[in-house]
Amino acid sequence: MPHDFQDDIDAIQSISAVPTILDVVCQTTGMRFAAVARVTEGRWVTCTVLDNIDFGLKPGDELKVETTICHEIRQSREPVVINHVAKDGVFCGHPTPAMYGFQSYISMPIILRSGEFFGTLCAIDPAPAQLKNSKIIGMFKLFAELIAAHLDANSDVSKARSDLRDEREISELREQFIAVLGHDLRNPLASIDAGTKMLQRVPLDEKSRSVVALMQGSVLRMRGLIDNVLDFARARLGDGLNVEFDAESPLEPVLEQVVSELRSADIGREIQTDFRLTARVAVDHQRISQMVSNLLGNALTYGAENTPVHVRATTENGEFVLWVENTGEPIPDEAMRRLFQPFFRGKVRASHQGLGLGLFIAQEIARVHKGTLEAKSDEKRTRFTFRMPLDVS
Repeated sequence: MPHDFQDDIDAIQSISAVPTILDVVCQTTGMRFAAVARVTEGRWVTCTVLDNIDFGLKPGDELKVETTICHEIRQSREPVVINHVAKDGVFCGHPTPAMYGFQSYISMPIILRSGEFFGTLCAIDPAPAQLKNSKIIGMFKLFAELIAAHLDANSDVSKARSDLRDEREISELREQFIAVLGHDLRNPLASIDAGTKMLQRVPLDEKSRSVVALMQGSVLRMRGLIDNVLDFARARLGDGLNVEFDAESPLEPVLEQVVSELRSADIGREIQTDFRLTARVAVDHQRISQMVSNLLGNALTYGAENTPVHVRATTENGEFVLWVENTGEPIPDEAMRRLFQPFFRGKVRASHQGLGLGLFIAQEIARVHKGTLEAKSDEKRTRFTFRMPLDVS
């Protein structure tokens, strides 16, 4: 086999949002098989799959491309949507549905920035499904664009690394690229965010509400990731983090909002809060919100799943003190020494992959507030504590 497409399979599987995308696709449509496929003139190869009908395909498995509808999509570059094969005027006699035993089908082309056709985001089911509506088709289009944006990003990074010869040049180009990448990813993410807000304005059943909540959680995590990437680029390229101090507006509602968003994004996890702010705190509310989100997200990722995460904020002894605490395995000494370095990640569950920028950005936020961020970890608990003087003049 001259080319097994392993690099393409790895590229798709490196996108942490793809499993959520396939899950949302199945839950939203009611279909039980969804996949991302690499499609060329002569090959159809599975990159990743969610299979609840025992169709039997695994990553790396291949179908004869000429027996698939994706072959036609590659030629037309247009999506194909079928509610019910038996009643479809175009596909009722098509050999592919009969060969693979499906009645409903939707497939959206994934087209890279260069114009290259990569493959398809597709779903099938032996039963009919209501797919021909703007919400379903729009969702598939947004997800296909998001996957293409990630693939383009991976391609850009690979090309940059191969073209540069020393570590300093690699680091400089990576930071410039990250700044551009963060901006480019905002557009498809904003479209998904707008779509979920639109869905919230119409009556939904319980299942649909849970799907929208899942999508909103993904938007929240991806928005935080993009913010961290952009702030990393600003910090490293010399502009520094932008801050606007506000001593008049109360901080407690800002903290409550962050906790509420993360509760919604990580359903089932308990977060206990204790906010006792008896004095005004002159901080950049958006930056403190970002810090708490990063620290709390870290605690939810690495902490024991069966115990609550604690968040406390106080104003006492002339200081604003905020800490986030979780139980679970202690941070090893070697990891503790590198904890606040960019792109450093500890051993983490596959469903919570990230770039390793959250704690670095949190420390930068502490620094621009003339405060400190420290971590302590033992067999009982892991706690991150931010301290800053109330009088920062």
